[in-house]
Amino acid sequence: MNFSHAAFVTLLWSYHPSVAFAFAPQSLPRTSSLLRLSSSPSNVVLNPTPIDENKEDSAKVFDSLIIGGCHVHRYKSTAFNTDDSEVNYVMWYHGRSAEQDKDENLPPLSTGRIGRATSKNGLVWEKDLVGSTDADIEGVALGINQESWWGFDTAHVGLGSVLLPMTTPAVMTEGGIYLMYYFGGSYEETKINQYTEKDMPDDLTIQGMNMKIGVAVSQDGETWGRVEGDDASGACMVAYNTDDPSTIDMAKQKDDDNKSDVQLTEEMYCAWPEVVVKIDEKNDSNSGFFMYYSTMTKADKQKCLGVAVSSDGFRWYKRGICLEPTPGEDSLDDGGVARCNVYRNAKFNDVDETWSDAPGYTMLYEGVSTVDNKHRILKATSPDGRTWTKQGIVLDLGSDENGGDWDCDGVGSPNVLRIDDGSERMYYVGQKGKETAIGQAKLEFESNTWVREQTSFVFADA
Repeated sequence: MNFSHAAFVTLLWSYHPSVAFAFAPQSLPRTSSLLRLSSSPSNVVLNPTPIDENKEDSAKVFDSLIIGGCHVHRYKSTAFNTDDSEVNYVMWYHGRSAEQDKDENLPPLSTGRIGRATSKNGLVWEKDLVGSTDADIEGVALGINQESWWGFDTAHVGLGSVLLPMTTPAVMTEGGIYLMYYFGGSYEETKINQYTEKDMPDDLTIQGMNMKIGVAVSQDGETWGRVEGDDASGACMVAYNTDDPSTIDMAKQKDDDNKSDVQLTEEMYCAWPEVVVKIDEKNDSNSGFFMYYSTMTKADKQKCLGVAVSSDGFRWYKRGICLEPTPGEDSLDDGGVARCNVYRNAKFNDVDETWSDAPGYTMLYEGVSTVDNKHRILKATSPDGRTWTKQGIVLDLGSDENGGDWDCDGVGSPNVLRIDDGSERMYYVGQKGKETAIGQAKLEFESNTWVREQTSFVFADA
C-alpha cells in the first residue's frame, strides 16, 4: 500500500520542515535563456520560478514549486567575466516542479533536480534557463537519471556541495575539475514506519526515501557527468546496514590514519553531503577529503550527522556519527541535527586584504527543537574535523510580527562564502508557511554576529 501524500506532509513537518512544502505562484518576467531576479525589500536573493498560467508547461519548470539548499562559488578571474568586473558568483541549487510533485508516492521534499544561477555581486542572480544538454529537461544542470533504470537517483536528486579542490579559502580559481556531491532516491518502496516513532500501518510504503550519495564531474560547472560508485546502484555512499554485506564492505576498510577505532551505527539513508578538503602539512598521508552527511539511525530514529573519509574524493569509508542531538528542555537541536556546511578556518589580513588558512574547522548546521519543531542554524567547531564542540545558535528565525518575515518558520541549509573585505556571507534557505526562498546574512570583519543583509533591487531584462 502506498502512502497518503497529505498524511505524510504532516509526518515530514517534524522530519524536514524547512524544505517540504509548496510555493504560491506569482508572475515574473522571463527571457529566452536567463532570468534575472531581484530580491524583495528584504534579504531574499532567490525565489522559486513562478508558474505563469498563460504559458504552456510552466508548471514543469524544475523549480516552479519550491527550492532548497544551495552552494555558491566566488570566482576572481578575468577570463571568466565578460565585463571586466573581476568577480563573478555561481550558485547551484535544487528545486522541485509543481508537475513532479504530483507524484504522490515521493516524499514532499524540495529535492527534484539541480539548477544553476550566476551573479556579479552575489545579491542579484540570473537563473540559467537552458541548462545542460545532457539533463532530462530544460534549465537543469543535473537532472534525474534516465540512463540507468537501476540507479539510486531515478526519482529525485538534491544538491550537496560543489568542490573545486585547488582553491583558496576566499576565492575560487577558474579551471580544473569540479566535483558535485549530490544525493537522490529511486522508486524503491520502503516502509514508512522505519522513519517515524508514530504508529503507522506496517504495509504503508513510500518511494524515494532510501537516499544515497553520488558524485558527478564537470570541466566547466555547467555540464555534468555521473561517476559510477562502488555500490550496485551507482552510489558512492550508502546507508550502513548490517543486513547488507556490501555496505559493510564499503564501510569497514583499512582505517584512514591507522589509528581510528571505527564504531558504525546502522543508518536509514545518506543524504545532503558536505565535502571539505583536509590539509595536513605535517603529514601528507593524513590529507584528503571529509564528507559530512545527514542520516537517521536505524535503532532510535535519531537524525544525526555522519562522517566519511576519502583519499581521492570518489571512494569513501565511513567513520561513524560525528554530531548528535543534545537532549534537554533548553536544547535547540534535541529534535535532530542535519544539513551542514563545514569549512577550514581562515584568518584575514586587513593590510593586504587576503585570507590564509588557520587551524581547525567550523561547522554550521541545522538544529530542530522539539518545543516548536522549527529549524535554526547552529555552530560547532573542531580542531581536526572529527571531534566537534557545539557553540550555540548563529542565525535564529525571522520575526513573526506584523504578518511574519519570509523566514519566520525555519532557517537552514547554510553555505558560507568569504569576501575580500574580511566579511563572510551566508546563503541559507528560509521558510514561511509553505513558501521557501534563499536568502543571505553577513558576518562583518571581527564581528561574532550574523546579520541579515538587506537588499532592494528592481527587475531588469537580462
